[in-house]
Amino acid sequence: MKIITTLSLLALFIGCDSNKTTTTETLGTQPAAKEAVKEVTTSKTIEVKEVVTPDELKGIISFLASDELKGRDTGSEGINEAANYIETKFKGYGLKPYFETYRDNFAIGEIDAYNVVGYLEGTDPKLKDEFILIGAHYDHIGTAKDVNGDTIANGANDNAAGTSGVLSLAKYFSKNKSNKRSIIFATFTAEEKGLLGSKHLAEKLKEKNIDLYTMINLEMIGVPFVGRDYEAFITGHELSNLAEVMNGYAGEKLIGASDVAKKYGLFKRSDNYAFYQAFKTPCHTVSSCDLSNFDFYHHVDDEIDKLDYPFMARLINKLAPVLEQMVNAPTRDIKMN
Repeated sequence: MKIITTLSLLALFIGCDSNKTTTTETLGTQPAAKEAVKEVTTSKTIEVKEVVTPDELKGIISFLASDELKGRDTGSEGINEAANYIETKFKGYGLKPYFETYRDNFAIGEIDAYNVVGYLEGTDPKLKDEFILIGAHYDHIGTAKDVNGDTIANGANDNAAGTSGVLSLAKYFSKNKSNKRSIIFATFTAEEKGLLGSKHLAEKLKEKNIDLYTMINLEMIGVPFVGRDYEAFITGHELSNLAEVMNGYAGEKLIGASDVAKKYGLFKRSDNYAFYQAFKTPCHTVSSCDLSNFDFYHHVDDEIDKLDYPFMARLINKLAPVLEQMVNAPTRDIKMN
């Protein structure tokens, strides 16, 4: 993909499938959704848990974004090594494969592609039939324009960062085993080729007729905003009450809205969108980067030294208790507007 201007870069941020169709649903503000917000947005203080440390995140990202993996292009040996690494982590945490193995295989022409999918069954006899999916894409573009002899697009922020978040949350929930709803942890391939991995998994899960409550996608969470009153934003902020619910669970304004995300339709440009299309439930991407605060999108300098690991750890450590309340809430607080 050739990126010509800053505006075109912004428009293509988070995914590269610029040909996605426009959703035609009318999304008005429904009374039920408003009522749900009232119930969960009361002010409170929650304990921020140390789910992961900056050094642990740096260790994960240093492997996934290393030169040895050569940019993790779908179908490459590098992405196979990344998949092996994720599988080993899932197995070590005690996560079960959701399918027969951790790999959700499919073909892209002659290319063998695979998502990596783990599963933690819920503990509640009824709520365990409802699912929350936490995901991120682990592929990148392989190579990019030569800069001082370097052509490897390591993809530290895009999206080794989001993948490290999924792994950290998988470790946390697997250790505690306190989730009443079931959780699917998924890392997607071929996001950079048009959201193909998430599309494949969403359609496969739809065929199984699972009851998907919500899907939370982590994308480019490696750098903080400056001068904003929130830690991260969600794409499609106005389409559901997810941000309000998350902030209510957090007891602070953890999640906000990005004007850039809304202007350029970023809701449709990452792996949340396939799940929204398949299930018509709240499916959003959490990100701390709308490219106003990161200059190295699809660039060889998207390297491990560009990321802010204390910020990442703080964000994930705040997200964990929010997601914990989400998986254990007695009723479905999150609704489409």
